[in-house]
Amino acid sequence: MPLVTYDEATLRILELLQQNAELSVAELAAAVGLSSSPCWRRVNELKETGVVKGAVTLVDASMLGLAVNVFVHISLKLQDQASLEVFDTAVKSMPEVMECYLMTGESDYLLRIVVEDIRKYQSFVIDRLTTIPCVSNIRSSFALGQIKYTTALPIDHLRKK
Repeated sequence: MPLVTYDEATLRILELLQQNAELSVAELAAAVGLSSSPCWRRVNELKETGVVKGAVTLVDASMLGLAVNVFVHISLKLQDQASLEVFDTAVKSMPEVMECYLMTGESDYLLRIVVEDIRKYQSFVIDRLTTIPCVSNIRSSFALGQIKYTTALPIDHLRKK
């Protein structure tokens, strides 16, 4: 997919919205140096083109008692289309799975899972992951601490050099 060219004001709008999606159009416009109407048009265009997919509230997992963050490598018995679809469908129904990626390399999938404690994770593996018929191997790595977490995508490569 080709990269779209954005002017500096639009890139700044993107940066600001990634930091705080609750900013009003007036606040965005003031920060970027535009009047409200052109700022609103740019934000609307970003939404209509799918660059901005939505706005969410970020919640601190530990404040909800979700203290265990696990990265799980999953290997399938077969890497055929049917197995991939079975696994994808199963994982999409599991709220504990925060992220799921189809991978190259030693495992077929990488998942990030959040749970309350090690016993909840044990139950999750036994009751959920091992019941998916195409799964052949599950390897878990427990995060000891979070060094960096962001949802903001880098956009400097879109700036004119």
